[in-house]
Amino acid sequence: MTDTPAWAVTLFTLYPDMFPGPLGQSLSGDALARGLWSLETRNIRDHGLGRHRAVDDTPAGGGPGMVIRADVLAASLDAGLSADDTRPRLLMSPRGKPLTQERVRSLSEGPGVVLICGRFEGVDERVIEARGLEEVSIGDYILSGGEIASIVLLDACVRLLPGVMGKLESGSEESFENGLLEYPHYTRPREWEGRTIPDVLLSGDHAKIARWRREQAEAITQTRRPDLLKR
Repeated sequence: MTDTPAWAVTLFTLYPDMFPGPLGQSLSGDALARGLWSLETRNIRDHGLGRHRAVDDTPAGGGPGMVIRADVLAASLDAGLSADDTRPRLLMSPRGKPLTQERVRSLSEGPGVVLICGRFEGVDERVIEARGLEEVSIGDYILSGGEIASIVLLDACVRLLPGVMGKLESGSEESFENGLLEYPHYTRPREWEGRTIPDVLLSGDHAKIARWRREQAEAITQTRRPDLLKR
């Protein structure tokens, strides 16, 4: 365990058994075991209504699917969070602001996060407004719920916490950190299936290597993600 205050996560979901899931493995799992971050899951259905613990109802105005009720989700949030909790309250939603590496790094430098995993057609807009929930998206596609999206966000954040990765540089030279996609990587053997490691990487000239990597990163970004260069 560590004497450093853990980066704290409180997660609201209808499927608490999905956690820690992949977050219990590899870097994030080791960091969880060492107390570098903490994970508390809260079952929204504990505050469901009636004998069947109902959490949703039909959309006002008609339409397909179901909507998570404002009163149920609010009761769950109010029971699980204190009034002075300053952590960002993030609702994983396809209509939210896109998650970026810049935002990930900002979140990792804070006290932790509160995550709300939506399901069905969505969440009653009134609880989003009343409880100050910020909608965040991991991409322009639809998932069955916010759980997998939450795992993505947490994995991205946890790996940047102090003490999680072996070298600080591992987090500072990756794709998106400097507005570019990452340069190509190579390792032994020197030749494989007729393909060789670029000579510059074996030259020992660190200035040339840095220049080559920068040029490669710019070229790859121009080809694959020109929108990043425009930003």
